[in-house]
Amino acid sequence: MKLYSFSGSCGLAAHITLGWIGKPFDVNLMKKENLKTPEYLKINPMGKVPVLDDDGFILSENGAVLTYLAGKFPEAKLEGDGSLKGKAVVHHWLGLVNSEIHPAYKPLFGATAYLGDDKAIEKTKDNAHTQLRHIFEIVNTQLGKSSYIAGARSIADAYLFVTVMWAGIVKIDLSGLDHVKAFEQRMRADPAVKAALKGEGLEK
Repeated sequence: MKLYSFSGSCGLAAHITLGWIGKPFDVNLMKKENLKTPEYLKINPMGKVPVLDDDGFILSENGAVLTYLAGKFPEAKLEGDGSLKGKAVVHHWLGLVNSEIHPAYKPLFGATAYLGDDKAIEKTKDNAHTQLRHIFEIVNTQLGKSSYIAGARSIADAYLFVTVMWAGIVKIDLSGLDHVKAFEQRMRADPAVKAALKGEGLEK
């Protein structure tokens, strides 16, 4: 099993998940400029990461990759208790991270630079900070009920951790969100998370 990603991207969630599963895998850490090469576009025409290659079965889109891994290795118990409702809760939070938190970072990662107007660009960044603070307040309330976002450790936590890590990089205000901060520290203490961070050059 092979994962294509680049350091610190959302693909880190799949990297962590593979570590939790405990089966052999390889990670190909790409450079951003190589995502648009003809060779890589044959693997993923969108030119994005992550991409999972499972013995020739190619899958992209982070939510799909994480769901596939959880489903292929149910013994890892990364999709709730396995019941319909348990899976639904995991995918509720996975969906929130994938469709609400992750996209909200785009202005902070330069996606609105095309506007060519410094004031307009700064406005999109300010809005992103406000939106992310609001969502992390919701997440903080949920994490006050349990150590992990869906109750037990799941694929949603791997993805959530990446977005919390990004918050520190772009200076999202997490003051007073003690449950979010405790979650980040809990995840950083996890052996698979430590290994993934080290493997991507994000920690020594």
